[in-house]
Amino acid sequence: MSAHPFPRHGAAPRLDIAAVARAALPHLPELCRRWLPGGKQIGAEWTCGSLAGEPGASCRVNLRTGRWADFAAGQKGGDVVSLAAAVHRLTQAEAAERLAQMLGMGGANHGR
Repeated sequence: MSAHPFPRHGAAPRLDIAAVARAALPHLPELCRRWLPGGKQIGAEWTCGSLAGEPGASCRVNLRTGRWADFAAGQKGGDVVSLAAAVHRLTQAEAAERLAQMLGMGGANHGR
């Protein structure tokens, strides 16, 4: 009998979250407009009221680096994947997978 060609027990190849974050960075202004619609761009930052996307100034996303913070809620992150995870209440892996699909990067084995 030959070896099984797929991982067993539901194990899937790991997605390179850092690669997804780098690929998503050029799209961050568009993503912020979609995910945080009540906000606005001020210089190199997207500013809004919270991760729910209402108007205000308590939440900021650096459009050059992807670093973000919701100062009122005490939440922060370092890249587009962590922002997507926080906004959509997903795990890092789920957020990276959805972003990879959105960006046309393929499945979880992209880059392997």
